[in-house]
Amino acid sequence: MRVLGLETSCDETSIALLVDETIVANTVYTQDIHAAFGGVVPEIASRAHLQKIDRLCSAILLENGLTPRDLDLIAVTDSPGLAGALLVGISFALGLHCSYSLPITGVNHLEGHIASVMLEHTNLDFPFLALVVSGGHTAIYRVDDFGVYERLGRTIDDAAGEAFDKIGKLLGFSYPSGRDIEKQAALHTAGESIRFPVARVSTGEFDFSFSGLKTAVKYFLNDHDAGYKRENMPLICHSFQKAVTDSLVKNIASAATATGLQRIALVGGVACNNFLRRKMQDAFAGNVYFPSPGLCTDNGAMIAKAGYENFKRKKCRFPVMRPSGAL
Repeated sequence: MRVLGLETSCDETSIALLVDETIVANTVYTQDIHAAFGGVVPEIASRAHLQKIDRLCSAILLENGLTPRDLDLIAVTDSPGLAGALLVGISFALGLHCSYSLPITGVNHLEGHIASVMLEHTNLDFPFLALVVSGGHTAIYRVDDFGVYERLGRTIDDAAGEAFDKIGKLLGFSYPSGRDIEKQAALHTAGESIRFPVARVSTGEFDFSFSGLKTAVKYFLNDHDAGYKRENMPLICHSFQKAVTDSLVKNIASAATATGLQRIALVGGVACNNFLRRKMQDAFAGNVYFPSPGLCTDNGAMIAKAGYENFKRKKCRFPVMRPSGAL
Protein backbone atom coordinates (compact mmCIF):
# COMPACT_ATOMS: atom_id res chain seq x y z
CA MET A 1 0.00 0.00 0.00
CA ARG A 2 1.36 3.42 -1.00
CA VAL A 3 0.62 6.21 1.49
CA LEU A 4 1.50 9.87 0.93
CA GLY A 5 2.02 11.84 4.15
CA LEU A 6 1.78 15.66 4.22
CA GLU A 7 2.96 17.74 7.18
CA THR A 8 2.67 21.57 7.19
CA SER A 9 1.63 22.41 10.74
CA CYS A 10 4.41 24.92 11.47
CA ASP A 11 7.68 25.78 9.71
CA GLU A 12 8.60 22.43 8.13
CA THR A 13 7.18 21.39 4.79
CA SER A 14 7.43 17.62 4.71
CA ILE A 15 6.27 15.03 2.20
CA ALA A 16 6.75 11.32 2.79
CA LEU A 17 5.97 8.11 0.96
CA LEU A 18 5.35 4.85 2.80
CA VAL A 19 5.14 1.62 0.82
CA ASP A 20 3.89 -1.34 2.85
CA GLU A 21 4.84 0.52 6.06
CA THR A 22 8.42 1.11 4.87
CA ILE A 23 9.69 4.68 4.53
CA VAL A 24 10.61 5.12 0.88
CA ALA A 25 10.98 8.90 1.07
CA ASN A 26 10.71 11.49 3.82
CA THR A 27 11.70 14.94 2.59
CA VAL A 28 11.71 17.84 5.05
CA TYR A 29 12.23 21.47 4.08
CA THR A 30 12.97 23.63 7.12
CA GLN A 31 12.33 27.37 6.83
CA ASP A 32 15.52 28.84 8.26
CA ILE A 33 14.30 32.38 7.58
CA HIS A 34 12.44 32.47 10.91
CA ALA A 35 15.72 32.63 12.86
CA ALA A 36 15.96 36.31 11.89
CA PHE A 37 12.68 37.00 13.74
CA GLY A 38 13.37 34.92 16.85
CA GLY A 39 10.37 32.67 16.17
CA VAL A 40 8.01 31.43 13.50
CA VAL A 41 6.12 34.14 11.58
CA PRO A 42 2.82 32.52 10.50
CA GLU A 43 2.37 34.46 7.24
CA ILE A 44 5.93 33.73 6.11
CA ALA A 45 5.52 30.07 7.03
CA SER A 46 2.31 29.76 4.99
CA ARG A 47 3.88 31.35 1.91
CA ALA A 48 6.92 29.07 2.14
CA HIS A 49 4.66 26.01 2.27
CA LEU A 50 2.88 27.24 -0.86
CA GLN A 51 6.20 27.58 -2.66
CA LYS A 52 7.53 24.15 -1.70
CA ILE A 53 4.74 21.61 -1.29
CA ASP A 54 4.01 20.93 -4.95
CA ARG A 55 7.70 20.71 -5.87
CA LEU A 56 8.52 18.33 -3.03
CA CYS A 57 5.57 16.07 -3.80
CA SER A 58 6.33 15.98 -7.53
CA ALA A 59 9.99 15.18 -6.87
CA ILE A 60 9.17 12.26 -4.57
CA LEU A 61 6.71 10.73 -7.01
CA LEU A 62 9.09 11.20 -9.95
CA GLU A 63 12.05 9.68 -8.08
CA ASN A 64 9.99 6.59 -7.32
CA GLY A 65 8.45 6.23 -10.75
CA LEU A 66 4.93 7.01 -9.56
CA THR A 67 2.07 9.31 -10.44
CA PRO A 68 -0.69 10.47 -8.08
CA ARG A 69 -2.95 7.77 -9.54
CA ASP A 70 -0.61 5.13 -8.09
CA LEU A 71 -1.26 6.26 -4.51
CA ASP A 72 -3.62 4.34 -2.23
CA LEU A 73 -4.07 6.90 0.56
CA ILE A 74 -3.31 10.53 1.41
CA ALA A 75 -2.73 11.44 5.06
CA VAL A 76 -2.49 15.13 5.98
CA THR A 77 -2.01 17.00 9.25
CA ASP A 78 -5.18 18.95 10.01
CA SER A 79 -4.61 19.96 13.67
CA PRO A 80 -3.12 21.48 15.74
CA GLY A 81 -0.85 24.09 14.18
CA LEU A 82 -0.73 27.47 12.47
CA ALA A 83 -4.02 28.04 10.66
CA GLY A 84 -2.52 29.28 7.41
CA ALA A 85 0.15 26.58 7.35
CA LEU A 86 -2.39 23.83 7.96
CA LEU A 87 -4.63 25.25 5.26
CA VAL A 88 -1.87 24.86 2.66
CA GLY A 89 -1.39 21.19 3.40
CA ILE A 90 -5.11 20.42 3.64
CA SER A 91 -5.90 22.27 0.41
CA PHE A 92 -3.12 20.46 -1.46
CA ALA A 93 -4.32 17.09 -0.15
CA LEU A 94 -7.93 17.85 -1.06
CA GLY A 95 -6.80 18.86 -4.54
CA LEU A 96 -5.21 15.43 -5.04
CA HIS A 97 -8.25 13.77 -3.52
CA CYS A 98 -10.67 15.51 -5.88
CA SER A 99 -8.50 15.18 -8.98
CA TYR A 100 -7.65 11.50 -8.63
CA SER A 101 -10.44 10.13 -6.37
CA LEU A 102 -7.90 9.07 -3.75
CA PRO A 103 -8.89 8.09 -0.21
CA ILE A 104 -7.88 10.77 2.29
CA THR A 105 -7.67 11.13 6.05
CA GLY A 106 -6.89 13.97 8.44
CA VAL A 107 -4.29 13.30 11.13
CA ASN A 108 -3.78 15.02 14.44
CA HIS A 109 -0.19 16.26 14.65
CA LEU A 110 0.29 14.80 18.14
CA GLU A 111 -1.04 11.46 16.97
CA GLY A 112 1.61 11.61 14.27
CA HIS A 113 4.34 12.09 16.86
CA ILE A 114 3.07 9.10 18.83
CA ALA A 115 2.96 7.02 15.65
CA SER A 116 6.55 8.00 14.78
CA VAL A 117 7.99 5.66 17.39
CA MET A 118 6.19 2.70 15.77
CA LEU A 119 7.99 3.23 12.47
CA GLU A 120 11.21 1.87 13.96
CA HIS A 121 10.08 0.03 17.10
CA THR A 122 7.62 -2.59 15.87
CA ASN A 123 8.18 -4.48 19.14
CA LEU A 124 6.54 -1.73 21.22
CA ASP A 125 3.31 -3.32 22.37
CA PHE A 126 0.12 -1.59 23.49
CA PRO A 127 -0.64 -0.22 25.99
CA PHE A 128 2.17 2.22 26.69
CA LEU A 129 2.70 5.79 27.87
CA ALA A 130 3.79 8.49 25.44
CA LEU A 131 5.61 11.62 26.58
CA VAL A 132 5.13 14.14 23.77
CA VAL A 133 7.68 16.96 24.09
CA SER A 134 8.05 19.60 21.39
CA GLY A 135 8.18 23.32 20.77
CA GLY A 136 4.43 23.67 21.01
CA HIS A 137 3.33 20.70 23.11
CA THR A 138 4.19 18.87 26.29
CA ALA A 139 1.80 16.12 27.36
CA ILE A 140 1.53 12.57 28.65
CA TYR A 141 -0.82 10.11 26.95
CA ARG A 142 -1.88 6.58 27.71
CA VAL A 143 -1.90 4.80 24.33
CA ASP A 144 -4.08 1.68 24.13
CA ASP A 145 -4.09 1.42 20.33
CA PHE A 146 -3.82 3.66 17.30
CA GLY A 147 -6.61 6.17 17.69
CA VAL A 148 -7.22 5.25 21.35
CA TYR A 149 -5.59 7.79 23.65
CA GLU A 150 -6.15 9.19 27.12
CA ARG A 151 -4.38 12.40 28.09
CA LEU A 152 -3.03 12.11 31.61
CA GLY A 153 -1.10 15.36 31.84
CA ARG A 154 -0.27 18.49 29.88
CA THR A 155 1.53 21.81 30.23
CA ILE A 156 -0.62 24.58 31.61
CA ASP A 157 1.57 27.31 30.08
CA ASP A 158 4.80 27.00 28.08
CA ALA A 159 5.77 23.79 26.33
CA ALA A 160 9.24 22.44 27.15
CA GLY A 161 10.58 23.25 23.68
CA GLU A 162 9.12 26.74 23.89
CA ALA A 163 10.93 27.26 27.20
CA PHE A 164 14.20 26.22 25.55
CA ASP A 165 13.68 28.78 22.79
CA LYS A 166 12.76 31.60 25.17
CA ILE A 167 15.72 30.97 27.46
CA GLY A 168 17.95 30.63 24.41
CA LYS A 169 16.88 34.09 23.30
CA LEU A 170 17.80 35.51 26.72
CA LEU A 171 21.20 33.84 26.42
CA GLY A 172 21.80 35.28 22.96
CA PHE A 173 21.28 32.12 20.90
CA SER A 174 19.44 32.19 17.60
CA TYR A 175 16.08 30.49 17.05
CA PRO A 176 15.59 27.58 17.53
CA SER A 177 17.81 27.34 20.61
CA GLY A 178 17.49 23.76 21.86
CA ARG A 179 20.63 22.41 20.21
CA ASP A 180 22.76 25.39 21.26
CA ILE A 181 21.68 25.01 24.88
CA GLU A 182 22.36 21.27 24.77
CA LYS A 183 25.84 21.82 23.29
CA GLN A 184 26.73 24.40 25.94
CA ALA A 185 25.34 22.21 28.72
CA ALA A 186 27.53 19.31 27.55
CA LEU A 187 30.61 21.45 28.23
CA HIS A 188 29.75 21.58 31.94
CA THR A 189 31.69 18.78 33.62
CA ALA A 190 31.59 19.76 37.31
CA GLY A 191 28.93 18.34 39.57
CA GLU A 192 27.33 21.56 40.79
CA SER A 193 24.30 23.19 39.23
CA ILE A 194 22.13 26.23 39.86
CA ARG A 195 18.87 25.30 41.55
CA PHE A 196 16.23 26.73 39.22
CA PRO A 197 12.72 26.08 40.58
CA VAL A 198 9.97 24.36 38.60
CA ALA A 199 6.44 25.19 39.72
CA ARG A 200 4.22 22.57 41.34
CA VAL A 201 0.94 22.32 39.48
CA SER A 202 -2.38 21.97 41.26
CA THR A 203 -4.54 21.41 38.16
CA GLY A 204 -3.54 17.81 37.63
CA GLU A 205 -1.18 15.26 39.14
CA PHE A 206 0.83 14.87 35.93
CA ASP A 207 0.58 18.42 34.54
CA PHE A 208 3.62 20.57 33.74
CA SER A 209 4.48 24.25 34.12
CA PHE A 210 7.59 25.91 32.74
CA SER A 211 6.72 29.61 32.86
CA GLY A 212 8.00 29.94 36.44
CA LEU A 213 11.29 28.32 35.49
CA LYS A 214 11.62 30.74 32.59
CA THR A 215 11.04 33.68 34.96
CA ALA A 216 13.56 32.33 37.49
CA VAL A 217 16.26 32.07 34.82
CA LYS A 218 15.42 35.56 33.55
CA TYR A 219 15.84 37.12 37.01
CA PHE A 220 19.03 35.15 37.61
CA LEU A 221 20.51 36.51 34.39
CA ASN A 222 19.41 40.03 35.28
CA ASP A 223 21.30 39.73 38.59
CA HIS A 224 24.61 38.84 36.92
CA ASP A 225 26.75 40.84 34.53
CA ALA A 226 27.69 39.88 31.00
CA GLY A 227 31.12 38.64 32.07
CA TYR A 228 29.66 36.15 34.54
CA LYS A 229 27.19 34.87 31.97
CA ARG A 230 29.89 34.48 29.36
CA GLU A 231 32.21 32.57 31.70
CA ASN A 232 29.45 30.39 33.15
CA MET A 233 27.34 29.72 30.05
CA PRO A 234 27.80 25.91 30.28
CA LEU A 235 26.72 25.94 33.94
CA ILE A 236 23.64 28.05 33.23
CA CYS A 237 22.59 25.92 30.25
CA HIS A 238 23.19 22.68 32.17
CA SER A 239 21.16 23.89 35.13
CA PHE A 240 18.23 24.99 32.98
CA GLN A 241 18.28 21.79 30.93
CA LYS A 242 18.44 19.72 34.11
CA ALA A 243 15.44 21.53 35.61
CA VAL A 244 13.32 20.84 32.51
CA THR A 245 14.47 17.23 32.29
CA ASP A 246 13.87 16.55 35.99
CA SER A 247 10.29 17.81 35.63
CA LEU A 248 9.63 15.68 32.56
CA VAL A 249 11.11 12.51 34.06
CA LYS A 250 9.41 13.02 37.43
CA ASN A 251 5.93 13.35 35.92
CA ILE A 252 6.22 10.47 33.46
CA ALA A 253 7.63 8.28 36.26
CA SER A 254 4.66 9.20 38.46
CA ALA A 255 2.26 8.39 35.61
CA ALA A 256 4.00 5.04 35.08
CA THR A 257 3.61 4.19 38.76
CA ALA A 258 -0.05 5.22 38.81
CA THR A 259 -0.98 3.25 35.67
CA GLY A 260 1.36 0.32 36.11
CA LEU A 261 2.70 0.88 32.59
CA GLN A 262 6.47 0.74 32.30
CA ARG A 263 6.76 0.93 28.50
CA ILE A 264 7.43 4.56 27.63
CA ALA A 265 7.65 6.34 24.26
CA LEU A 266 9.52 9.65 24.17
CA VAL A 267 8.51 11.57 21.05
CA GLY A 268 8.51 15.09 19.61
CA GLY A 269 11.30 17.49 18.69
CA VAL A 270 12.73 17.73 22.22
CA ALA A 271 13.16 13.93 22.19
CA CYS A 272 16.32 14.67 20.15
CA ASN A 273 17.94 15.98 23.34
CA ASN A 274 20.57 13.42 24.38
CA PHE A 275 20.58 14.47 28.04
CA LEU A 276 16.82 13.83 28.25
CA ARG A 277 17.23 10.49 26.46
CA ARG A 278 19.87 9.34 28.95
CA LYS A 279 17.81 10.36 31.97
CA MET A 280 14.76 8.58 30.55
CA GLN A 281 16.81 5.43 29.94
CA ASP A 282 18.15 5.60 33.49
CA ALA A 283 14.66 5.99 34.90
CA PHE A 284 13.06 3.17 32.94
CA ALA A 285 15.93 0.68 32.64
CA GLY A 286 15.74 0.16 28.90
CA ASN A 287 11.96 0.26 28.59
CA VAL A 288 11.92 3.66 26.90
CA TYR A 289 11.56 3.95 23.14
CA PHE A 290 12.27 6.98 20.99
CA PRO A 291 12.46 7.62 17.25
CA SER A 292 15.70 8.48 15.48
CA PRO A 293 16.31 12.26 15.43
CA GLY A 294 14.96 12.68 11.89
CA LEU A 295 11.63 11.22 12.99
CA CYS A 296 11.43 13.22 16.24
CA THR A 297 11.01 16.55 14.49
CA ASP A 298 7.96 17.31 12.32
CA ASN A 299 7.90 15.00 9.30
CA GLY A 300 5.52 13.49 6.78
CA ALA A 301 6.42 9.87 7.58
CA MET A 302 4.80 10.03 11.00
CA ILE A 303 1.64 11.46 9.46
CA ALA A 304 1.60 8.74 6.81
CA LYS A 305 2.03 6.06 9.51
CA ALA A 306 -0.79 7.41 11.66
CA GLY A 307 -3.06 7.78 8.63
CA TYR A 308 -2.32 4.25 7.43
CA GLU A 309 -3.06 2.71 10.84
CA ASN A 310 -6.35 4.59 11.09
CA PHE A 311 -7.21 3.51 7.53
CA LYS A 312 -6.68 -0.14 8.50
CA ARG A 313 -8.96 0.33 11.50
CA LYS A 314 -11.58 2.18 9.44
CA LYS A 315 -11.07 5.31 11.56
CA CYS A 316 -10.31 7.72 8.74
CA ARG A 317 -11.87 11.16 9.01
CA PHE A 318 -12.19 13.84 6.38
CA PRO A 319 -9.52 16.48 7.00
CA VAL A 320 -10.79 19.74 8.43
CA MET A 321 -9.05 22.34 10.57
CA ARG A 322 -9.61 21.57 14.22
CA PRO A 323 -8.42 24.50 16.40
CA SER A 324 -8.43 22.60 19.70
CA GLY A 325 -6.03 19.96 18.42
CA ALA A 326 -6.88 17.71 21.37
CA LEU A 327 -6.42 13.98 21.09
